[in-house]
Amino acid sequence: MEMLCNRGVTIVYAVLALATLQPGCKKVAPDSQSVNSAIKPVVVTDTVRWDTDDPAIWINPNDPLKSLIIGTDKDSDGALYVFDLDGNVIEGKTVRNLKRPNNVDVEYGLMLNGKPVDIAVATEREANKIRVFRLPEMTPIDNGGIDVFEGEAERAPMGIAVYKRAKDGAVFAIVGRKSGPLDGYLWQYLLQDDGKGGVKGTKVRAFGLYSGKKEIESIAVDDKLGYAYYSDEQVGVRKYQADPDAPEANKELALISTAGYLEDNEGISIYEVSDGTGYILVSDQSANKFHIYKREGEPGNPHEHKEVKVVDVSTTNSDGSDVTNAPLGPKFPAGLFVAMADNKTFQFYSWQQIAGGDLVLAPNGIKK
Repeated sequence: MEMLCNRGVTIVYAVLALATLQPGCKKVAPDSQSVNSAIKPVVVTDTVRWDTDDPAIWINPNDPLKSLIIGTDKDSDGALYVFDLDGNVIEGKTVRNLKRPNNVDVEYGLMLNGKPVDIAVATEREANKIRVFRLPEMTPIDNGGIDVFEGEAERAPMGIAVYKRAKDGAVFAIVGRKSGPLDGYLWQYLLQDDGKGGVKGTKVRAFGLYSGKKEIESIAVDDKLGYAYYSDEQVGVRKYQADPDAPEANKELALISTAGYLEDNEGISIYEVSDGTGYILVSDQSANKFHIYKREGEPGNPHEHKEVKVVDVSTTNSDGSDVTNAPLGPKFPAGLFVAMADNKTFQFYSWQQIAGGDLVLAPNGIKK
């Protein structure tokens, strides 16, 4: 469905709409042309047991065709499912018996015992923890989990994004929760070797404005440009410095994509064309669309992110998503876009489907 009303300015990244509707706005069903134009996934994964929520892509540096998709199955007896590029569950890597795993992200090269280790980090909502797993084995390296939001009335962690600081390789987890204060909703943790080859987390800041309208779940970090984005649902996507030590790190840089969405602005993912250019994709969840914005902003204003395209997809009610520019074989020669669907699957699209004739394809080469 789409909104019929006077939309205001549509800005970059994220999502949104119902909360900002003007009087007289109404919902109408999507027209048949929109439905018929929806692109269909190249691959649909095996179904999970309970409730898909969020995916993350890990690129295998030795053989990209053996890359992995990690996806959450959100329940009190939940799991982190691991899929191959054909959508098959890899049972030996899937992690079960987790207490409502909500969101997941991947980072490369956390230093443990003097060696770089790739990690998947997930929120375990009912345990009030984040969990850290070594890739590609998916073995836990967190001593049972890292407690988050200690001392707070609301602790249940939902969203997560992992950031690797370019200047020194420090790795941070930015975590959101089911609800929180109007300022300082997100907490950021430095992830480090605990001296025994495991991972510990140390809180380094609380930041991020919150409207109070719904919740904050989807978070994404642009490692190379150093920005963190998060969806303040039904308001817009907020942008901050990802480095907690940056000047004015707690100052909001932009509130973007504040109109043109049917209901919730949700999943955020970033496709790199070069180190400085690319696209930000934001799920228009109830409309089964993704809004796409310029990653680099406009000349003279890197925080003005104009919308360049809206894509209709067959994936329904997509909450979480991820994207890579890595060429992953004949099905995904210019990259892979993964979106969660409400039918207990994750759905894989080729970036060429998303780009159509409107967007740039990244040159060959894996950028992490």
